[in-house]
Amino acid sequence: MITLEEFAAKIRANQDVVVFTGAGISTESGIPDFRSPGGIWTRYTPITFQEYMNSEKARIDAWRRRLETYEAHKNAKPNIGHYFVQSLDQKGKLIGLITQNVDGLHGIAGLVDEKIVELHGSNRRVICMTCGKSFDPDEIVKRLVGDFASPKCDACGGILKSATISFGQAMPQEAMQKAQEWTERAEIFIVMGSSLQVQPAATFPVVAKRNGALLAIINRESTPLDEHADFVHQGAIGAFCQMLTELIADG
Repeated sequence: MITLEEFAAKIRANQDVVVFTGAGISTESGIPDFRSPGGIWTRYTPITFQEYMNSEKARIDAWRRRLETYEAHKNAKPNIGHYFVQSLDQKGKLIGLITQNVDGLHGIAGLVDEKIVELHGSNRRVICMTCGKSFDPDEIVKRLVGDFASPKCDACGGILKSATISFGQAMPQEAMQKAQEWTERAEIFIVMGSSLQVQPAATFPVVAKRNGALLAIINRESTPLDEHADFVHQGAIGAFCQMLTELIADG
């Protein structure tokens, strides 16, 4: 294991960094991890893609769940961790960001779309499953009042769905391919806020390490890959990123 100072020196000297983020980076913005107490998976059984597409009841249930957390997610702001990733790009060090999150906070923090791969999609768009038309969630959610039916596309009448990847839905091939390419190029691969338990996304740090990248893992709890990492920090992500930013700047 290398020290924090050595890790900061590696970042200062390198321009081929890939960052991989999970739900833990956004909990400090007030968005609960799906698996943590109060998270949606602790209260509801996930609705699969097949159920959503085949059942009006499942679609209504899914939209009711969305309504419960909509305002909190809509109003969430990026935190120090998100701005740290954006700062790496400003310094010309970031190949790209791979995220399991659907909250869009990395983009709100100023990271350009071309540097972001959202493996699980985005809850900041709603799409028609028939014609592909895209909608702002606000215009859809405001229709969901009282005993509502699931929303339909105003262009073709097709089923509308949040632009997130549901259980049983195929992973986006273009996003997976770009993430793979970035991972294979990385000299430094930084995991932030991921339990590294969700496949296939959790394979990317393994690929990076096998290709010779320095692997760093920053998370509140231990992960299955900690013993293979070159640097591990367990604790709050924002405070760590603040400390690392200062070390990079001082070097």
